[in-house]
Amino acid sequence: MKKYWPYYAIVAAVVAIVAIVYALSDRPKSPRYLVLYYSESGNTDKVASTLASLLGDSYSMDMITPTEPYGDTYEAVVERALEERTSGRLPEIYPVESNLDDYDVIFLCYPVWFGTYALPVASFLESVNLSGKKVVPVCTFGSGGLESSVRDLKAAQPGCEVLPGFGIRAARLDAAEKELRRFLAVNGFINEAVEEYDDFGPVHAVSGEESGIFDAAVGDYPMLNAKADSVSSRPVTGGIEYQFLASDFPRAADSLSEPRRIRVDVLCEDGKPPVFTRVVR
Repeated sequence: MKKYWPYYAIVAAVVAIVAIVYALSDRPKSPRYLVLYYSESGNTDKVASTLASLLGDSYSMDMITPTEPYGDTYEAVVERALEERTSGRLPEIYPVESNLDDYDVIFLCYPVWFGTYALPVASFLESVNLSGKKVVPVCTFGSGGLESSVRDLKAAQPGCEVLPGFGIRAARLDAAEKELRRFLAVNGFINEAVEEYDDFGPVHAVSGEESGIFDAAVGDYPMLNAKADSVSSRPVTGGIEYQFLASDFPRAADSLSEPRRIRVDVLCEDGKPPVFTRVVR
């Protein structure tokens, strides 16, 4: 029997290799993430880069680029964007380099213009079919626009699954890493333990102290002329988070427009002045 031992050894080695290959192929694969962004001022670029750095190794990055740049000044960007929006003419963009079929989840990062995603992103959504894909909206804004842009995204791409999104004010970019880290952990994109927050408490009429917190948070923002009438709150890490319900009054004294009902989220961190984190219109 001794002369057969090399044969049995070879067979055993082959069986072991096959078992290893089978085990590796049967192991769940890490999802592939695409961080796809459009940035005009650089704010969304910063958020997208921070997001990518938190995802680890399972991501790629790509960008949406207009064939004709918008301009060097804020005024030039607004003028052209307003003209395109009024005329219904979307800007031309270069095709993205990434093959979207290679990715399980697309983090779509964009600035909010006129209450929704920027027009180059609208051009992108018109040029592709994201059916069957999971899309995570990630946006930057002056005061808000996550919810309204998500509604438009679902209408533009009804075949995709839009997952919970993330938004941050341009004035609060210094908090982006901390808040993105929590967002990714809560939604299962990274494996990190985070403190669970309670639901917001019952809505009640604002007290004098709460009214002062609201006024301090929104008082310097020129696009709001709001007065809070009710609020709910909850404790969060290092402070308290409020959801104020308010009436936003026309800024022109002679305007006949009725005040608009809005929700304003305000964060009061220990030792810091209150800041509003977003407006939901």
